[in-house]
Amino acid sequence: MTHQENIYDLVKLIPEGKVTTYGRISDFLALGSARVVGWALNQCNKNGANIPAHRVVNRKGELSGRGSFATPSTMQELLEQEGVEVLDNCVVNFDLVVWDPLELL
Repeated sequence: MTHQENIYDLVKLIPEGKVTTYGRISDFLALGSARVVGWALNQCNKNGANIPAHRVVNRKGELSGRGSFATPSTMQELLEQEGVEVLDNCVVNFDLVVWDPLELL
């Protein structure tokens, strides 16, 4: 499997109503760079893949990937449909809704 496929498979495991970070995904998969994760998710958005990329935010809980979606508000709208509150492009109560892939171990 490629790094991209591994990233997609892990992102599919993020529970609805939760978010994780590019860095947590990178660390879990031993990729060495959160940017690799961001690049892969940007590609899946462009290709129309069925990957819940909206559940991946930066380490501060900011919707830094929102520009990769159909509209800048799509990421926020998808998160809010799942019950994740967003204010000023940042996840509210980030510590309560963040999911760590290490929970899989």
